[in-house]
Amino acid sequence: MRSVMASLFCLFTLAAHAEQSITFVSWGGSTQAAQTRAWSEPFTQQSGIRVEQAGPTDYAAFKAMVESGKVTWDVVDVEADFALRAGREGLLEPLDFKQIAKRTIDPRFVTIYGAGSFYFSFILGYNTKVLGNAPQDWAALFDTRAFPGKRALYKWPSPGVLEIALLADGVNPAQLYPLDLDRAFKKLDNIKSDIAWWGSGDESQQLLSSGTAGLGMFWNGRVNALRDGGAPVGISWQQNLVAGDFLVIPRGAPNVEGARAFIAYATSPKPQADFSSLTGYAPVNLGASALVDPKLAENQPGAHKAGQITLDFKYWSLNGERIAERWYAWQAARN
Repeated sequence: MRSVMASLFCLFTLAAHAEQSITFVSWGGSTQAAQTRAWSEPFTQQSGIRVEQAGPTDYAAFKAMVESGKVTWDVVDVEADFALRAGREGLLEPLDFKQIAKRTIDPRFVTIYGAGSFYFSFILGYNTKVLGNAPQDWAALFDTRAFPGKRALYKWPSPGVLEIALLADGVNPAQLYPLDLDRAFKKLDNIKSDIAWWGSGDESQQLLSSGTAGLGMFWNGRVNALRDGGAPVGISWQQNLVAGDFLVIPRGAPNVEGARAFIAYATSPKPQADFSSLTGYAPVNLGASALVDPKLAENQPGAHKAGQITLDFKYWSLNGERIAERWYAWQAARN
């Protein structure tokens, strides 16, 4: 009798799941395509819960949805500093660590309100046809005599550019925070007219592969993809800057339980390894690295820990909005 009841329960559960769907929001392009292949499709096969794709991630839309009570997103891929800030501001649903094995996730990338999606490094990338010499470190971005032409920088006010400016100006990595904003912006003033800004991964790849920018800061996976595709690009891993994305659930999401189940699946070893293999980004699950082809792992942040710097997401979650005001004012001002 118990086995019959258990079978009926399983059937009812599967039937209920078959009627469910969640909406997953990410950054589009090759990253979201890989998330679909590594996470969404196999999750649907196992759970019966359909995963609808949407995007790109938009923080203003995210906050407006939650505050209006009209949320249409269930799981959103966001940057680490936003995840921390949104959790503190009450914009997120808590995760269920009965489903998610918290101890298996890199502690840098898990909180009660978010679990890591993947992590990556900002690296110094360069076009080997445009440049006669290979740049070695972040100081090359500010040496317009040795490396003339445009240099590509991430245009949004988030961890990365200001830290690069300070490192290039000789700041000890252990003394980066709190950021010396006056010093960082003064350093950036020296190359302001030479900056080619990029706001998406696709845009960064176009700048580098075309030679519009001979060098710059890039997500490691994007430059690796260019290199694998035969583009004349190189990478310097010196002082690579680790950042990460988190998977979060907006407060008031239509299907919180389905969202929690999806995050539990996406952060488990095999899905993390599959995504990592497709993108070159590093897995947050501590058991996933062993499942990644060693040749692929050589081009991921985990293989370049010497001199590696993890950006301070907590600092940015507390100070990011203040920094953003100055950032946009600086960008808008004439050189």
